Amino acid sequence: MEPSPATSTTVCVTGAGGFLASWVLKLLLSKDHYVVHGTVRDLRDGKNAHLKALENAGKRLRLFKADVLDYDSVTSAIAGCDGVFHIASPVTPVPSGLATNPEEDVIATAVIGTLNVLKASYEAKVKRVVVVSSVAAVFNNPNWPKGKPFNEDSWSDEDCCRKKGEWYSYFFSKTLAEREAFVYAAKTGMDIVTICPALVIGPLMQPTVPTSIKVFFDIVKGEGETVGNRLEILLDVRDVANALLLAYETPEASGRYICSSTPRKLCDIINISKSLYPNFTYPQKFLEVEEEDSTTFSSEKLQKLGWTFRHMEETIRDSFESYTALGILT
Repeated sequence: MEPSPATSTTVCVTGAGGFLASWVLKLLLSKDHYVVHGTVRDLRDGKNAHLKALENAGKRLRLFKADVLDYDSVTSAIAGCDGVFHIASPVTPVPSGLATNPEEDVIATAVIGTLNVLKASYEAKVKRVVVVSSVAAVFNNPNWPKGKPFNEDSWSDEDCCRKKGEWYSYFFSKTLAEREAFVYAAKTGMDIVTICPALVIGPLMQPTVPTSIKVFFDIVKGEGETVGNRLEILLDVRDVANALLLAYETPEASGRYICSSTPRKLCDIINISKSLYPNFTYPQKFLEVEEEDSTTFSSEKLQKLGWTFRHMEETIRDSFESYTALGILT
């Protein structure tokens, strides 16, 4: 890596080899003034090879072997950084069911990992930390008015999360980790902003299929010939990366931000997908359902910062083209 220019900003991205983090790295490296530290669990792992191939990676990317549960390794990666994007977080496997020990494997890992990143950032005098949460920390709220789009005032309820079966540990881990982040911010005065994305799909840089894309496949393939024509939200990974950078660069950004696109009827999503990739066995019939029974979100707060999102047709098209080119779909 070449020496950084005097006017550069150094930032750290945790979980750098992941789906969203890879796009955040690509975006940061496309800006001339960012030098990027990326954390990966294994520097020799081939699944991170795409990071070194990114434009400007040779000049302004340095990868660190780090595990968010290992405080010392996190400290090394964050030292000298002006900002941090904390993206690394465990996700419940799909469709394999419950984690072996959800309290330890997912929930404790997410919370302890987040606190380690925040403590290391505080010690390094980082100016702002952007934490990726999820709408999972928002919509599991039985007291929210039915039919009203969820906004940043809503927090998921632990008891409600516990009723979500195999997804309980993920929903609760995101909720607890985000809450703990704001507790830490209140205690230390640290500048922490959280982004809560909806279901993220989009083109891949590596042939490892993330959980969110497996969920997308399940959505479009349905559970039979007939499905409810509910509203669904699909969010482009590139738009989420833009939201993270916007939250970092905008001085007045504060608190949490829901990151969601316009909901679309399931029949529209399936018809677009079918035209691009006919090989799936898609549902054939759609039963109309009440729109108020669908979960929707308001991204008004984020849009006021200047955030925009692309049309779903573009996202689905680019997604299937990517999955086919990588050999994920044949």
